Order: sequence, then C-alpha cells, then structure tokens
Amino acid sequence: MQLTIDQKYATYYPPKTQLLKWVGNKQRYAGEIAKYFPLTFNNFFEPFLGSGAIMATVSPSKGVGSDVFFPLIEIWEQLVKNPLELVEWYAERRELINDENKVEVYERIKKSYNSNPNGPDFLFLSRSCYGGIIRFRKADGYMSTPCGVHNPVSVESFSKRVNEWYSRVKNVNFLNLDYQEAFDLAKYDDFIYCDPPYSHSQSILYGAQDFSLEKLLEKIDKAKSKGVKVALSIDGNKKSGNYICDLPIPKGLFEKEIFVSLGRSMLRRFQMEGQTLENEIVSDRLLLTY
Repeated sequence: MQLTIDQKYATYYPPKTQLLKWVGNKQRYAGEIAKYFPLTFNNFFEPFLGSGAIMATVSPSKGVGSDVFFPLIEIWEQLVKNPLELVEWYAERRELINDENKVEVYERIKKSYNSNPNGPDFLFLSRSCYGGIIRFRKADGYMSTPCGVHNPVSVESFSKRVNEWYSRVKNVNFLNLDYQEAFDLAKYDDFIYCDPPYSHSQSILYGAQDFSLEKLLEKIDKAKSKGVKVALSIDGNKKSGNYICDLPIPKGLFEKEIFVSLGRSMLRRFQMEGQTLENEIVSDRLLLTY
C-alpha cells in the first residue's frame, strides 16, 4: 500500500512571530518544508542556523542548532539560558531611539559592533537594519547594512517573541561550530536539515565567502552512509539576471526532490533598488536522502 504524505511525514507549525529579521528567512514556508521531514528521529540538527525558523517550527525534544557566526549563536545561547536578559539586551538599545535620532543610534551601535562583534549589538542591528539583510564587507568583515526605514519592534513586542521562541527551542543545544563539525556530531537515526548560503548570490552575507557546496555534499554522503537522514534546501530554479543555477549534485545521493516556491527575493530587492522583480522568483529545491 502506498502511503500518503500525511502518513509518511510529520506536520509542523511555524511560530507566529519572528525573533530575528533575516534575509532568506524561511518562516513563511517552514511548515511546507518541514512536512517532508521524517516522522521520527533522535536528534534534530540544523548546522546553518540563521534565523532559526525551521528549528523553531520543528521544536525538537532534542536538538543541536549551530552556526559558524559567533554573535548569532551568542543570541541563541542567551535565549535558552536567560531569556529575560536577552530582552534587556534589546531594551537597552531599542529605548535609545525614543529620545534620539534613530539613524544616529543605529550607526553608533553599528560602530560598537564593528569594533567588537557581539550578540547584544547584533540583536538590535538585525531587527533595525534594512530588510533584515546582514551584509559584511568581504575585505574586513565590516557590517555595512544601512538603517531600515521602519522603527524596530517595541520592547514589549520583542519580549512576547522571546517567550514564544523560548518555549520552542528550550531543548536545543546551541553551538558555535562550522557545519562540518556539526555533521560529525550526528549519529545513526539523527536528522539534519541544511539551509546553506546561496553562494552565487549571497557573497556579501556572513559565511558565504568560504562556503563550498561540493564539501557539503561530501559530508551529506558520509552522513547518509552512517544512517543519518538529511534534507537540503538549495537553489531550485532561481533566476538571477540571466544566470540559472547549475548545481553539482551527485547521482544517487538524494532519493527525492521537491520544489517549494518562496516568492520574490528580498536580497534582489535590495540589490536592484526598486527595479522590477518580475523575473526574480526564488524556488527552493528540497533534496532528501530518504
């Protein structure tokens, strides 16, 4: 008897709020993506954590969320260790714009961050920068994103978000690791979801400069050989100008592929400065080793 999707896979619901603003955030599509995840697994791994939308949607009883970017992991660690203090991090900076010029406050905090990258400053910047696009100069790692046009969410609103997200990720161990180290931690019957940088279009984003898809595919192959299930979100038929992705996917590595439409690209909106996005549709290719 052939199983239906509902019988083969689990049903997950994403959080109602976003904790961090983040380009490429898959929160709106997290339920659609996660419905193709296995019904059961031991540990849930997300080695390219970013905004944590998929992690929070799955809300695992045992999980490992990791990222190579330390200021980001500092935020996630604080969320599970001391959520009230995380709210204080945000409040100390957000309340400054009640009495001062928002852009001046933003630039001052950005300067503080660039002189000493840290989670508290990065938290405010992620919620205040243009479109949630965290971009860095390749030469020196300097965060260069300008201030956004809208005011960041209120402290009260952020506090409610912290409460919702804490309840979803309180069982997750957050680690500052390269994705290859995270893969090495996974064991038989664990499950890994990967959402790596789109290397052809995200070279300005953190971590994308040194990312190698070929190396990731090698790690996925090794994980599959030891009984770890892997789902990979990667460029589907994204068209950027006249460029269409052609990815070096080894034959036989994945058992199934699904296309999930993600709408128009926020990153391209930023890059094109208001030009038409009619041809800038992002379609995620979800590749499954199971």
